[in-house]
Amino acid sequence: MSFNNLDQLYRQVIMDHYKNPRNKGSLEDGSLMVDMNNPTCGDRIHLNMKVEDGKVTDAKFDGEGCSISMASASMMTQIIKGKDVDTAMKLSEVFSNMMQGKEYDEDIDLGDIEALQGVAKFPARIKCATLAWKAMEKGVKEGQ
Repeated sequence: MSFNNLDQLYRQVIMDHYKNPRNKGSLEDGSLMVDMNNPTCGDRIHLNMKVEDGKVTDAKFDGEGCSISMASASMMTQIIKGKDVDTAMKLSEVFSNMMQGKEYDEDIDLGDIEALQGVAKFPARIKCATLAWKAMEKGVKEGQ
């Protein structure tokens, strides 16, 4: 597949998650709640996670922002559900490294999240892509 076709595919994946977000909404009692925003561009996220016995059993988000921010939140909630907390934090580290253009463990299956790798070329947009992940990290740390 050529670079242009791959780039187009990644754009389609991002727009699909933006227009049809997975796990959008809120969870009832017993969930960790984290609110974060990116004052630079106005992205806001409200993240709910249920963590039971060291495992993320559910995750939902609400908020508003650009397509990258909202698509990243959709992708993040999708991949961390069912994972143990350590794995969720490892995924966050891998994602952060990918966003910063650093080496990362490519053996880890990131699924749709790989579509966001092009954001690394636009430093101003990295905060948009990482907002939901920072909220997840904060929620996990506060919940321990």
